[in-house]
Amino acid sequence: MRSPAEFRKGKPGFYPDQAVYAEFACAEFGLAFRDLDGGSGLIFSIASRDRLLHFGAGRCSWYPQNNATASTLASDKHFASKILRDAGVPALGGEYFFLHDRHRAHRPAGHERSDAIACFNELGRAAFVKPLTGSRGDFAQPVHGEPELVRYLDDVMKHYDAVLIQPIVDGIEYRVFLLDDDVLYCARKYPPFVTGDGVRTVRELLAAHNDALRTRGLSPASLPTNDPSLDAVPAKSERREIPGRTNLSAGGTMVLVDAPSEDTIALARRAARAIGLRVAAIDMFVDIGGQPDSTQLIEVNSNPSIRLLENSDRGDLILKIWHHTFTAMGLL
Repeated sequence: MRSPAEFRKGKPGFYPDQAVYAEFACAEFGLAFRDLDGGSGLIFSIASRDRLLHFGAGRCSWYPQNNATASTLASDKHFASKILRDAGVPALGGEYFFLHDRHRAHRPAGHERSDAIACFNELGRAAFVKPLTGSRGDFAQPVHGEPELVRYLDDVMKHYDAVLIQPIVDGIEYRVFLLDDDVLYCARKYPPFVTGDGVRTVRELLAAHNDALRTRGLSPASLPTNDPSLDAVPAKSERREIPGRTNLSAGGTMVLVDAPSEDTIALARRAARAIGLRVAAIDMFVDIGGQPDSTQLIEVNSNPSIRLLENSDRGDLILKIWHHTFTAMGLL
C-alpha cells in the first residue's frame, strides 16, 4: 500500500490535505478520483461504478456524513458550549461580543464591544480571546490588560465579526477523535516553540515564526513586548515555548497517546452526540489547576484536520476515516 506522503509528491505546496487523502483512499478502495479545478485539489469528484459525489477542500466541509445543521452549530463556539452545558457536559463557555454595528437590530443587548471590555475587566483584565467562528487557531490567544484588549479587538475586527471571551485555564490539552461512538485516536496537544540557533534572540526567532504564520493566513503569536527574556539568545537547539494556542497550523504539535481516562472518552462521546456529529474531534483540558478530576471541554470540531495521522505514519487510520465517509455516502 502506498502512503499518503507518496500521493503528496509532485503536488504544489498549497495542495490541500483532504484531496491528498481522498486520492490515497480511492486508490485503496477501488474508486475513481478526479480533480476538477486544474490541479488545485480544491474541488474533486469521487466515483464508484454507479455513484458520483463531489467534495471540496479548503473551507468546505470535509466530512459529508456530518449534516449541515450539526456542522454549523459546532462552528459557532457559543452555540456549541450552550448545547454542551444543556446536555450536562462541562464546557468552558464564555461570552460573545460583536465588533461591528451592522445587524445590531437583530441581536440582544449586552453583546457589543463596550460590553466586551466590561466583561474582560470582570475577569481581572486577563482572558483567553478568540473569534467566535474562527479556526486553525487564528487570533486565539491570552490577552492581558485593557490596552492590549483594545489593540486585539482592532486587529480582529478587520477579519471577523465577533469574538468569544473566556477565563484563562491552566490544564493539559487533549484531542479525542470519534467516528460515531468509536474512538479513532487520542492525542496530547503541545504549544508551538522556536528553536535557538545561538545567534538570534527569542524576539528575532519569534518574528520569523510570525512571518511564516502570516504567509499561511494566520495571525501572529502575541507575547509581551516589554518582556526582557525576549532579548535573550537561546543556545543552539534550545526550545522556547510560545504560550497560547496549540493548533498544528499555528506551529503546535500533537502526539498520539492513550486517552487519559475512560471519563474523558465518555465526555467526548456525550459531546459529539449532543451536537449531532458523526465525525468529531473533541478538544478538552484535563487536570485543570493540577486537579486530576477536573475536566472542561474547549471545542467540538466538525471539520478537523488529520495531518497528524500522515505525520505519524498512520495511513491506516486515514483509510478508516475515508471508509466511514465512503460507506455513509453510498460509494462502498
